[in-house]
Amino acid sequence: MILGAVLAGGQSSRFGSDKALAEFRGHTLLAHAVDMLSGWCEHVIVVGRETAPAPTLPDWPRPGMGPLGGIAAALHHARDEGYEFLLTCGVDSLDLPENLPELLSPAPAFLASQPIIGLWPSSAVGAVEDILHAEGSHSLKRLTAVIGARAVTVGAEPANINTQADLAALERRLGG
Repeated sequence: MILGAVLAGGQSSRFGSDKALAEFRGHTLLAHAVDMLSGWCEHVIVVGRETAPAPTLPDWPRPGMGPLGGIAAALHHARDEGYEFLLTCGVDSLDLPENLPELLSPAPAFLASQPIIGLWPSSAVGAVEDILHAEGSHSLKRLTAVIGARAVTVGAEPANINTQADLAALERRLGG
């Protein structure tokens, strides 16, 4: 079983407003991300926000830990609820490959261009805890090294929306 988690705890500083609530084709980026993961996962949660179109969790162990804090919260939930895997994406990750779970199998694996998009075994929760409680970097790069995750390269890189211009470019590219 796969739990889907949209990581939505960022500050959106480069975007200039709450990126999760920005609209693309009549729906928020957050709603697009939840819908996308719903096509691949038995259940979807949103991490790092209080309000979302899916159940929410706060980052673990506290806000401000970056994407790894969101992954940690989702991995705790996955483990506690009996999910074998966690599929993650950012709130700003659109136009993902239709066969993403297959591309990332076997876990652990992540997209080389966007490590926030990954398939993680729920058993990785201990490694994430260790990294977040340790001194030094709390980066996804560190997690991928510790658990031996594979970097997967795809032909057409998914959008990574960090600015209003990125969103406008995606709308032009996809004819939206």
